[in-house]
Amino acid sequence: MGKIIAIHSYKGGTGKTLLSVNLAAAYAKMGKKVCLLDMDFRAPSLQSIFELNGSDYWLNDYLNGACEINKVLLDYTPRCECNGTMLVGLANPTTEALRDMSAKDRKWEMRALGRLLSLKNSLLNDMELDYLLFDTSPGLQYSSINAIVSADVVIVVSTIDASDIQGTKRMTHELYDLFEKKTGILMNKVPIEFLSTPLERDSVSKRFENTHTLPVLKIIPCFCDVLRAGGTKIFARDEPNHPFTQHLREIAAEIEKF
Repeated sequence: MGKIIAIHSYKGGTGKTLLSVNLAAAYAKMGKKVCLLDMDFRAPSLQSIFELNGSDYWLNDYLNGACEINKVLLDYTPRCECNGTMLVGLANPTTEALRDMSAKDRKWEMRALGRLLSLKNSLLNDMELDYLLFDTSPGLQYSSINAIVSADVVIVVSTIDASDIQGTKRMTHELYDLFEKKTGILMNKVPIEFLSTPLERDSVSKRFENTHTLPVLKIIPCFCDVLRAGGTKIFARDEPNHPFTQHLREIAAEIEKF
């Protein structure tokens, strides 16, 4: 059976969405059958990254019970140039939709959780996907909590910023430990000068591991060309020999061990 992976962060600006997109593409390039869903209903961005116009239905509609998940999914496989399959489910980016999702009450969120949990059967079992990835909202939004509850594995993206590390520490105790999820940390955008020797790399890991019980799966340097691309390039597809792409392949391999 495939795995559901929720990619989460304490706050925005960590590179969570960029990593979600490229991790999905890396799996597809490896020949896996992958689906990436935009669960960041407050700031959906997958539509602009993939340059897709959307279908007649959005992920919002599926959670509202207005359609089944197959109506939402778009096949990105031909443009991914991969050996596997890559499907994408987009969140509605209109202002009206953002307001509507922000106004949902707890009863709706409970129904939405049931819809998310049912994806294990409809996507992983029936469609035989290897991986279903949720790109979540930062912080403790209901939609993020639902994604984490539904997931088999949670990947938390953090920078070395002190507030980010401390916020992730609180989420560890209040969320990941509570639901007993298999969880790992990705430290992203780490200045390259902090990683010039094995001793310095170990020091960066300990900065995080000294305050957390979660393992650091990978330390990803801050690549200027990745930042300059501004989300307009999928490195796992377009730059297979780039060091960032190599990090993604190693992250994919680590997650497979979970």
